[in-house]
Amino acid sequence: MSVTEAAAISTVSATPQTRPRIVIAGAGPAAQALVRQLTRTPFAGGITVLSNRDDAPEELLELAALPQVSVRFGQPASFIDAVDRRVTTADGLEFSYDQLVIATGSAPALAPIEGAGRCLSYSTIDDATRLGDAVKDVTRVLGRRPLGILVGTGTAAGQAEAVLRARGVRPVRTTLRPSAVVPTLAGSALPAAGIVFEDGARMSGDLVVLAEERVSRDSLAHTAGLATAPQGGIVVGTDYRTSVPGIWAIGDAAAYDGVRLGLLVAAGSAAGVCASHLLQASLSAPLPQAA
Repeated sequence: MSVTEAAAISTVSATPQTRPRIVIAGAGPAAQALVRQLTRTPFAGGITVLSNRDDAPEELLELAALPQVSVRFGQPASFIDAVDRRVTTADGLEFSYDQLVIATGSAPALAPIEGAGRCLSYSTIDDATRLGDAVKDVTRVLGRRPLGILVGTGTAAGQAEAVLRARGVRPVRTTLRPSAVVPTLAGSALPAAGIVFEDGARMSGDLVVLAEERVSRDSLAHTAGLATAPQGGIVVGTDYRTSVPGIWAIGDAAAYDGVRLGLLVAAGSAAGVCASHLLQASLSAPLPQAA
């Protein structure tokens, strides 16, 4: 039996209507952190995760194995009926909810740079630890302070530069977008040797960090009439509520004070606060009667 078939069977045996239903649109780090927070509490309801991924990474399979969690692989949410509290997926499946959390993340604003897979990346505050660990490995290989090339502008690039300096890297920052990343010689333990621009000019370094702007995936919000920020992202308050009752947003899909939430709050911290308010809302809201 395929993962998709197994997920379909697990969802057909739907959560009884007398139990609170939380639907999470998205299955990235923020969504996963929220599910973990909710399942650490005595929450008696059902949690449905709508993933746009057809594959089944290990971390999602672990969540799908929990008794109150149903993960629908390859079923991204495409429409929200905020009045009847229903979510429709791209394949036309409908899921009723008492509380809905949008955690659809963000996407790169520009097309990938050739060879971007050789670079380190920085898009949310959660990347700080991963970036620091990677710098530590490069420093160990070189036996000296690395020379880093940082590509990007805006808040993400500023945060990445602070992380690099704190880890002893000498960052050279460029706002001019390169055309490609230069690989190191065969056999080298370091993946990138620098960048090259369209005019043929080059910058050499020991590592390359891309911290380019990203765009919140907030198209789902428009189907429900949610307020969005001018630069993108679903507007949320400090409790992660949106402008429509019963709908919340966390992670890079959300914006607080006009800034992508992922640049302001770590996924685990956001999930902890959001889960607390979700549980309070689920307990206080009247539940529909079973048919």
